[in-house]
Amino acid sequence: MSYSFQTKLLHNQHKVDKSNGAVSVPIQHASTFHQSDIDSFGKYDYGRSANPTREALEETIAHLEEGTRGFAFSSGMAAISTSFLLLSQGDHVLISEDVYGGTYRMVSEVLSRYGVTHTFVDMTNIDSVKNAIQPNTKLFYIETPSNPLLKVTDISAISALAKSIDALTFVDNTFLTPALQKPLELGADLVLHSATKFLSGHSDVVAGLAVAKDPVLAERLAFLQNSFGAVLGVQDAWLVLRGLKTLHVRLEQSIKSANKLAHYFEKHAAIKSVYFPGLTTHPGFTLQHRQAQGPGAVLSFELKDGVDLRTFVNSLEIPVFAVSLGAVESILSFPAKMSHAAMPEAERLKRGISNSLLRLSVGLEQVDDLIADFDQALHLAANAFTEQRRVYHGNLR
Repeated sequence: MSYSFQTKLLHNQHKVDKSNGAVSVPIQHASTFHQSDIDSFGKYDYGRSANPTREALEETIAHLEEGTRGFAFSSGMAAISTSFLLLSQGDHVLISEDVYGGTYRMVSEVLSRYGVTHTFVDMTNIDSVKNAIQPNTKLFYIETPSNPLLKVTDISAISALAKSIDALTFVDNTFLTPALQKPLELGADLVLHSATKFLSGHSDVVAGLAVAKDPVLAERLAFLQNSFGAVLGVQDAWLVLRGLKTLHVRLEQSIKSANKLAHYFEKHAAIKSVYFPGLTTHPGFTLQHRQAQGPGAVLSFELKDGVDLRTFVNSLEIPVFAVSLGAVESILSFPAKMSHAAMPEAERLKRGISNSLLRLSVGLEQVDDLIADFDQALHLAANAFTEQRRVYHGNLR
């Protein structure tokens, strides 16, 4: 019987422990496993290579992403970095221009030391992507929606282009998760997640996941996972498995609130721009609707001149002002000094990541409470700027 995604989150091969019927995956802490035969080892030998609890998570995410094999890492960047090790010296990467700052740092400051070159490109413009291809291009790396400007890239089009030159396509699916978007079904070769975010959803675990579409690619990544060794611990694997069970209902509620907040910000006099693919005014609205089941629960907005950012942030009472996203509580971030601090200011500004841009991951609070909180904070921030200007001009006199 074929189940919907919502049901698959709860009813899959790890629904119960087959040995005793427990409805929670057991946490196996063993670092090593007894072998009963000198010539034939069992499925498990050492915790870095395989662990039953981690394996349950890896099989679950592969099932949800419709891939052949999943991999659990110690962080999202561990998953991304290990996947980049599929490249070799002399290879070239095409990558979304407003990619997450940690990925930017990995590509520009680490891979470049090992002879892997890169080009940042607007992945929403297929002609720009075609023009950026080099004879040694081996990977197209996509974030869609991108972080933090929520640009929407056509996964099918980029994947087809990559296949035409025998290159791979990686998609960071952190913002949408397989509940909303299935990159492997759209032609991508590898899907990546910071499972710290929506998949676990409670700000209590750091984890990364990868899912390969092709068995051969999966074997190559399995070798790298074991060799590099940045595997996820069993307690954290269990926490992600627990978080997955409520993924659908959490996203459903957060998306409803994000839509209402995006429309609120769009009409507010203190807001210059709103970036959210659920708005019909968003350039990627139609594409997002075509390749995903929803816009997600992350949006960004830019304050107008005349609104004091520091006062605005300090006046908010509900959202947590912090790094990260995708949790039960709403999280407000300042990309310039948080997610994209690793990106030089000139590069940030060139990409439109200004010093008045804020990113909001919408949680499970009552949305009208959030709107009231933003309303009072924006009012105070506008008044603070006016007062600062009055004092400044008064001092000039």
